[in-house]
This record gives sequence, C-alpha cells and structure tokens, in this order.
Amino acid sequence: MAKLPRLKTVPDGLIHCPITPFTPNNKVDTDVFVKIVEFLLKQDAGALCVNLHLAESLNLTHEERKLLAKLCVEVADGRAPVIVNVAAPGTDLAINLARQAEADGADCIMTIAPYYWKPPEDGIYEHFAEIIQATDLPFVGYNSPGIMDGICISPSNLTRMMENFPQMIGIKDASHNWETFLELGRAARKIKPDFGLFVGTEWMIPSLTLGGNACMSVFGGIAPNFVRNLYEEVKAGKLDSALEKQFIYSELYQIIKQEYPAPTKAMWEIMGRPVGPPRRPQRQVSPKKMKALEATLDRMGILNSEPKGW
Repeated sequence: MAKLPRLKTVPDGLIHCPITPFTPNNKVDTDVFVKIVEFLLKQDAGALCVNLHLAESLNLTHEERKLLAKLCVEVADGRAPVIVNVAAPGTDLAINLARQAEADGADCIMTIAPYYWKPPEDGIYEHFAEIIQATDLPFVGYNSPGIMDGICISPSNLTRMMENFPQMIGIKDASHNWETFLELGRAARKIKPDFGLFVGTEWMIPSLTLGGNACMSVFGGIAPNFVRNLYEEVKAGKLDSALEKQFIYSELYQIIKQEYPAPTKAMWEIMGRPVGPPRRPQRQVSPKKMKALEATLDRMGILNSEPKGW
C-alpha cells in the first residue's frame, strides 16, 4: 500500500463517499463495495470518506464499520486519502473505532457530537478532545445541529480545539445555515489560514464562495460528470451556468431527503450500478417510485450524460 503524506488540511476538490451495499440476505456485500470504491476513485476524488450516514452507518455493527474502513483503505491503496467517520453515541465507542482506523492505515478520522445525549459546551469539548488524543491521525470535526437536535460545534469550541490540538485540520458543516458556516470559517482561519472547511452535500455555490475549499458528494456515484462540472464552474467563477446546475441539484436533494438514503441507492441502480436494498428501518424504493426517479433523471439530462455500469 502506498503511503500518502500526512494530511495538513482537508484536500481541495470533491470528497466522495462510498455507500454500503447489502446482499439480498442483508449481509454487507464486500465484492460490490470494492466496485463502489474503484468507481469513485475514477471520479477525480480529492479524498474518500467512509461510514457516513449516507452509508447507513447507524445501521451497521461496529465490526462491519471496521471491515468497510479497512477495505476502503486497502482498495484506495494510496490513490486518495481515506477519512474514516468514527461517530458513535459514546466517547469510548468512537475511540475504539478511531484506534482501529489508525491501525488499518486510515489517513484521517472524523466524528460528530455524541448521538442523543445533550452535553454542555465543556462536555462537547471533552468528547472531541478524548477522541482526538486517542490517535496520531489528523482530525476533522463534523457539525450537524439539525440531526443532532441542536448539539453543535460552536466557533468557540472549534477555536479551543484548534489551539490545543494541531491535528485538527478541518470541519464538515452540515448545518445548511450559511451564517454558521461563515462563523466557523471566520473563527478557524484566524488560527490556521488553510483550515479545511467544507459542506456535507453538493451546495457548492454557497459553500465554495463563502470560504469552503472542498465539497462532500452525495451524488458522485450517481452523476459524477454533473457533480464535477458543477464544482469546476463554481471554482472558475462561472456562477450563472453553475446556478442552473445548483437548481437541478436542489430538486434532487428534495427527493433524496425522503427516506434517505434509500433513493440514492435506487439511483445507483438506475445508472447500472446496483448496490442492494437499504437496511431497516429504511425501506426499499418501490417499482413505481423507481420509474418516477428514472423519469426525473431523464428530464434533467442526467440519465444519458453519465457513465452507465461500473
């Protein structure tokens, strides 16, 4: 396995996120997972991030998460950095995942605030501090107050972590609140000018024009050409044409929010890359809705402008 230089910040570009394929009898399909990682690596990945909510991390056992993280590192083989999401409700659980990720050769770890629990500011800081100190890996924070019932990484806590832990290289902000995004960036860049700031999905115009340097991709395995073109147009300042694509993305995002991430798996299948059903409580998309999704992708011009199959 090739050894990448230690990450100093979040790589520019698109961070592609492997989803988790399942067999008909509800087992992780490692053969298809290898295909998924290989496909995403071909899409100019600035990095890969494994075991996110898109990958149904909440429905995976910790042993399955460790398996997928290790396999992703092995398949990537130095072609792109691998960030492993080690989020868990308990600090010790996240530390266990983090240490295994380090042992398996991951390039970076990432975690969110603890699920369900509502610790105060100091408690949130201590949760992150213990995870950061558990390994020698670079660390990315994950801020998503919407799914965490308001629990977030505040600018003051971000500053405190950065001052105490130089391995804190970036933050993924999934708040979709651009005031929050700006305040996190303003706080971080006073300490580290090249601090990585990126959004959780393809909201590229707001994120990349408000200080973001990368973008995490939900649709990179479905419409990689569309995603890449949107990113490149925004980076080049072609905002008029990029806005038309951003509107298309916004329509797609409203669709996938319903019983997420099942519609994304359906779209992978429509594009000739079947990845199996989601795990319960998520439900597989019905044949009727599959046809509607295919018609939508066709109307948007995606169906015939993107790679088919693996």
